[in-house]
Amino acid sequence: MRHAYSVETVRAAEKALMARLPDGALMQRAAAGLAVACGDLLRRNGRVYGSRVLLLVGSGDNGGDTLHAGARLARRGAGVRALLTSPDKVHRAGLAALLAAGGQVLDTPDGLGPVDLVVDGITGIGGRGGLRPEAAELVRAVTRGHAPVLAVDLPSGVEADTGQVLGAAVRADATVTFGTYKPGLLIDPAAEHAGALRLVDIGLTAQLPGRPDLEALQYADVAALLPEPDAESDKYRRGVVGVAAGSERYPGAAVLAVAGALHGGAGAVRYAGPGADAVIARFPETLVHPGPPSKAGRVQAWVVGPGLGDSSAAAGAVADVLAADVPVLVDADGLRLMDEGAVRSRTAATVLTPHAGEAAALLGVPREEVEAGRLAAVRELAARYRATVLLKGSTTLVADAADSPVRVNPTGTSWLATAGSGDVLSGLTGSLLAAGLAPRDAASVGAYLHGLAARRASDGAPVSAQDVAGALPAAWRDVRA
Repeated sequence: MRHAYSVETVRAAEKALMARLPDGALMQRAAAGLAVACGDLLRRNGRVYGSRVLLLVGSGDNGGDTLHAGARLARRGAGVRALLTSPDKVHRAGLAALLAAGGQVLDTPDGLGPVDLVVDGITGIGGRGGLRPEAAELVRAVTRGHAPVLAVDLPSGVEADTGQVLGAAVRADATVTFGTYKPGLLIDPAAEHAGALRLVDIGLTAQLPGRPDLEALQYADVAALLPEPDAESDKYRRGVVGVAAGSERYPGAAVLAVAGALHGGAGAVRYAGPGADAVIARFPETLVHPGPPSKAGRVQAWVVGPGLGDSSAAAGAVADVLAADVPVLVDADGLRLMDEGAVRSRTAATVLTPHAGEAAALLGVPREEVEAGRLAAVRELAARYRATVLLKGSTTLVADAADSPVRVNPTGTSWLATAGSGDVLSGLTGSLLAAGLAPRDAASVGAYLHGLAARRASDGAPVSAQDVAGALPAAWRDVRA
C-alpha cells in the first residue's frame, strides 16, 4: 500500500524527527537519496563522471536538499551548476557545500550549453499557487532541450495537498520524494507533472500517524481482497448480483454491465430490464426477468443505471433498486434519476460511480471545477450522499462517508476513455459487492482490475469495452500471481 500525507502532517513529523537527530542530519539523508536517484538517471544515458547537471534552486529546505545533493554529484566528478531563483534566501550551508565540492553558480541561463540532467528544487511541497513568472520563464528556458527533469519532493508549482495545478508548473520525468508520498503526487492533474516516482526513506515512518490522507492499493493488497471460492461454495454462496440496465435504445449497456458482473467473481447474475434478449444471446448463463427489479429474485447486491434512459420506467427501476435492503451501485443514468433523500436514508451500502460531468451535476458546479479539484469533489460527494463514491477519471478516486483515507487507483489508462467501459466497471464492482466485499474495497478493487484489464487488452493499441471485459480474467490471474 502506498500512503500519502498532507504537508501539515509531514511538517509535524519532520519536526519531531529533527528534534531527535543532530543538526542537519535529516537534510543529509534526503540529499543522499536524491543524489543516488540523480546518479541512476545519469547512468541510463552514460555515466555520472563528466556529466552535466543543472540545479534550479529555490529558498528553504527544498533548495538545501538540492544543493547538498549537487555537492555529492560534484564530488563524483559531475559538472554541477546552479541557478538560484532567490539568491538572498538560498540555503547557505547547502550553497557552501556545493561550492566547496567544485560546483558553480550561474547568474543567468544564457549560454548554458548542453545539459544531461535538470534538477528542480525551486519550491517543493511548500509552494502555493503556481510558479512566479520569473521562475516559470527560467524553467521554460532550461527545459527546451531533451535533458530529463527530476523534481525534488514535488514538481514545483503543483499543489501538494490537493493535486491541483493553479498556474505554471514543472513537468518532471521523475520525482524523488522524501519520507512519504504526498497527495499531489498521486492525483491528477498534478500527478501528470510528476513522472516516475521514487520514495526515499529518511526515517519518517515512525513519526507519521497511522491514518494517511490518501492510499493506493498495490498488487498484494488487491490479491488479499479478491473473493475466492472454497470447497463449500456454490453459485449462491459466492453471491448473486442483480443488474438493472439497458433500454430499447441502449441494449448494449445491459450486455456490457452483465459482462463485467460475470467476470467479477459473483456466482450468478440476475438481469432485470428490457434488454433480456440481447443479454441472453451473449450470455446464456444469465438469469433474466422483464422487471421490475424487486420481482427478479433474491440478490446480494444491485447495479442500476447504465443505459436506462430517462423514461418513467427507468426512474421506477432506480427507485425500486434503492428501496432494496442490499448494497446498491448507481451509475450513469441512475445518477440523474436517483432521489438524493432516498440515497441518504438507505441503511444498506450505496456506491455511486460518476465521471467528472456527472459529479459536477450532482454537486451543482461546473465540470472544470471537479476536474481541477478531484479530491475535494469526491470527499464532498461522499459526505453529501452518505455513500461510497468512485469518481472516474484519469486518476480514479474512492471516498466514503466514514472519512476513511481516500483511495486512488494506480492502474488507470487513457485507453479506458471509450464508450461502455464504465458499464463494465459497474458490473464488475457490483459483483464484488455481492461477493461480500465492503463498498470501499469493492470500488477500489473494481477500479484496479478494470484498469489492469484495459492495459492488458490494449498493449498500446485501441481497445473496446468488450475487450476490457474479456481481459478481466487475465487481470485476476495477474494479481494472484
